[in-house]
Order: sequence, then C-alpha cells, then structure tokens
Amino acid sequence: MSTSAKPFLLLSTRGEDAAAHAEHLSFARRCGLAPAKLHQIRLEQSRPANLNLDNYSGVIVGGGPFNASDDDKSYLQKEVETWFEDLLAEVLERDFPFFGACYGVGLLGTAGHGRVSRKHGEQAAVIEVAATPDGEADPILEGLPARFHAIVGRKEAIEELPGDATLLATGKDCPVQMFRLGHNAYATQFHPELDANTFAQRLLIYANQGYYLPGTDLEAVSAARQLDVARSGRILQNFVRLHTACRG
Repeated sequence: MSTSAKPFLLLSTRGEDAAAHAEHLSFARRCGLAPAKLHQIRLEQSRPANLNLDNYSGVIVGGGPFNASDDDKSYLQKEVETWFEDLLAEVLERDFPFFGACYGVGLLGTAGHGRVSRKHGEQAAVIEVAATPDGEADPILEGLPARFHAIVGRKEAIEELPGDATLLATGKDCPVQMFRLGHNAYATQFHPELDANTFAQRLLIYANQGYYLPGTDLEAVSAARQLDVARSGRILQNFVRLHTACRG
C-alpha cells in the first residue's frame, strides 16, 4: 500500500485487552495491512463525538459481547448501539466502504431494517459457506471457490434480510452468512479474520461465555487445523484492495 493511502478504521467492542489486541492483529494480517494502517478504536472505552469518515479508506467492525437481539442491555451497550446508529446512517447514506464481521451482521442488519434474532445463532465451529450467484459475481469474493470453509460463533444471526439487501453467501444452519447493502457495505456471520491459531486463542479467552459447549472447542479447533479456514480471509484482502483511497 502507498504511504499516501488513507488508513482503514477498526471499531472494536471487546472489553478484554488480550482479545482486543489479538483482533487488531488478526484483521491487519488478513487485510494485508501493517497494523499502523489499521487504526483501532475501542468503543467500550470511548466513542468519538466527531468521527470524520473522510480520514479513512473504509470502516471494519469485529465481533464482541453485544447482540442486537439482547433483551437486557447494559447502559454501555445502549450507548455503543446509539453511536453505531449515527455512524451507519452516514455510512449507508454515503455508500461508504464498510465491512462488519460477526457483530457487524446485527449492526448492518438492524440499520437496514432487517430482523436479527437468536433463531439461527451458531456455536463456535467450522462450517461450509456457499456463495450465491450474486456472491460469485461480487468482487469481494474474487479468488474464492463457490464453497469454502470459515469459522463461526455468534449467538444471533439475520432471520430476515433488509428488503434491499443482496444475499452473497449462505450456510446449512444459518441461511444468511454474508450480505451487502448498497454497493459497498458488507457483513459476514463468519470470521474471515481468524485462522486456526487465532481461533484457539479466542476460544480460550471466551471460555464459559456461552459460545460453545464444554469440550466442543477442541473439536472446532481441530477442524480449523484440518480445513483451509484462512482462505476466507481473501474477502478482507479484496475489501482493502477495492476500497483503498489516497489522501487528497
């Protein structure tokens, strides 16, 4: 990437320092960016009042403890969601480059007036993702086969897509694995930033928080080591390649 290129912005909501740091490094690695070119803001610590999107090539959102479908939301979660409402309104109005993984599905689905629920939530596991015809035609999936493996682990999922969304990929148990709003806003149910090692690290950090049944973590990590889950990271490389902008 040229030194004159605008950085990308990673918005994190993970309260654990180890998890937030690892997420930053994982996204930078899979995006093909130097960590310094992926600015991270930890929203559980502070929420910028005047975030200028023009300073960035695109916005990326990782996973976290919040769910759009939570019944009992803390004050912090409500503050973070309100902040995201304003940001996503601008993102969608401008068709600004946005990529949300995991938590990003609920955020973008809600912003687009879809329905997010626990109906299709998934335990931490490796699944097969199948691109739709629209997905195969989208440059965000360039270089990936029609079927590929990816890592999941989310308590909620899209039950009903926004009316103007484009479905890009599906899964056996969770029908919406990836979708697009407008031309440049994407969300994935799965984690394209993870490989087998970072998956194992994250499962250890989030043990006993309901993302997997006791003992199934070993099975999930074993599957991640046997299957090419890192291939899904090509999506993030494509996102960066397609949306890298130079400073004016």
